[in-house]
Amino acid sequence: MTIENAPGTPTGLTRRRALCGLVVALAAPAALAACSSGSEAPPATGTGGTGASGATTAPAASGTPVSQIPVGGGVVVDGPNGPVVLTQPQAGVIKAFDAACPHQGTTVDPPEGGTITCPNHGSQFDATSGALKKGPADSGLTPVTTTVVNGQVQFA
Repeated sequence: MTIENAPGTPTGLTRRRALCGLVVALAAPAALAACSSGSEAPPATGTGGTGASGATTAPAASGTPVSQIPVGGGVVVDGPNGPVVLTQPQAGVIKAFDAACPHQGTTVDPPEGGTITCPNHGSQFDATSGALKKGPADSGLTPVTTTVVNGQVQFA
């Protein structure tokens, strides 16, 4: 099969066709992502060590040593119903909150400078109370009941 061009038009791939093809190839994945179901990234799980933001992560909270929760900071751990953010605003004071952002359920990052931030849309929460500091979320983080037994955080 041959395709005939208008008189005076070169045959084969033109610069315009190549650029149009490139634009379509680059735009298609972005368009598909924008039309996705809106599901969020999977929740982060604690693996130990230091995360990309420099915040410490820890193993599951059931038995997480208080010593692994930085004073003035916190960690995100696996809880019985999903990720939980544990904070230690002052030495010996442990707070725990559901780590799912109320906006769209994305797992929040461990606190830095007294603020817990959602990496998805930037909602911010107070690391001591879980209260909303800045949206788009319209409510704070849900508290989770924990106890400390022999220096280890346990779910109540």
